[in-house]
Amino acid sequence: MAAYHIEASLGSNPLKLKELGEFQLIERIRQRTPVGDGVQLGIGDDAAVVTLPEGHHLLTSTDMLIENVHFRLDWTTAEDLGRKAVAVNLSDIAAMGGTPRYLYLGFACPGTTGLEEINAFLDGALEEAGRYNVTLVGGDTCHSPGPWIIAVTVEGSAEAGHAIGRDGAQAGDVIMVSGTIGDSAMALHLLQNDRAPGAELLARHHRPTPRVELGSRLGKTRIARSMIDISDGLVGDLEHILQASGVGALIEEQSLPVSAAFKQHADRQPALRELALLGGEDYELLFTTAPENEGAALALGAELKLPVTRIGVIQNGSGTVSLRDGKGALRPILVRGYDHFCRPGREPEKT
Repeated sequence: MAAYHIEASLGSNPLKLKELGEFQLIERIRQRTPVGDGVQLGIGDDAAVVTLPEGHHLLTSTDMLIENVHFRLDWTTAEDLGRKAVAVNLSDIAAMGGTPRYLYLGFACPGTTGLEEINAFLDGALEEAGRYNVTLVGGDTCHSPGPWIIAVTVEGSAEAGHAIGRDGAQAGDVIMVSGTIGDSAMALHLLQNDRAPGAELLARHHRPTPRVELGSRLGKTRIARSMIDISDGLVGDLEHILQASGVGALIEEQSLPVSAAFKQHADRQPALRELALLGGEDYELLFTTAPENEGAALALGAELKLPVTRIGVIQNGSGTVSLRDGKGALRPILVRGYDHFCRPGREPEKT
């Protein structure tokens, strides 16, 4: 991609975005963006024109990332920021059992932002998209008088009847999760307390991996009855499934998959173990499946070299989550997942 980089200096003087201008920026983004399959008309017109495979339904997801709300520029790099902005949207398509196809990238930043930083941001975004054969086909750029603001939309598709929602869980279903949980939240906790998270946890926080292939396969095979990605914490996101499906859940604490790096910090400070339940931004897939399909889910994980773990069962109830600890004691989980409009761990204020 280096050959298509936006010229970042004039002689020995680094260029600023305000010296390049909006339309030159858009044109140079267009020049460095490959034309992907299904794109009839991409960057440079009022709207993109794209096609979907025959018999597929369109899936669309959008997310925003705002400086000092979702990220801090002194904790991350512009390249990692671009990568994460795309990854979290791809994860939403994966959580629906679909295949991501097209990307729309909007961002606002100060005019004093250096073009080297813009190049790095685009490097991360385009490389992450390219890793999953997703094509950038449009977006928007704007001046911000203060923080960076990033808005990403991803379009994907799923074969008709194969998209997986949150409303399909049934009593008796097995609850399963991919990968390990709590790593991103542990890294954030350590950063907030001026402690070094270490390379593994830091990568999980700044460079999450969307489980695109797993999600797509769970949709195509209909192994999953309901599914969601873990963005706001395992408990909070599981509650979305339970509320949509009108059921409850029992989680086995001893079954929660955590990494060695997470365990190292949690063993020294046991209160941090709760981050596996309540911490967000892991972007692992949480899904339910019929008991007879548990083996198929485990086999799929093994095929993809991605651990898939049974962590509980769906029960009769209505949106309630209970936890069984290693001694067999049961307790309800009353703390909520992350909510942008109320304090973490608290119920919304009554009005």
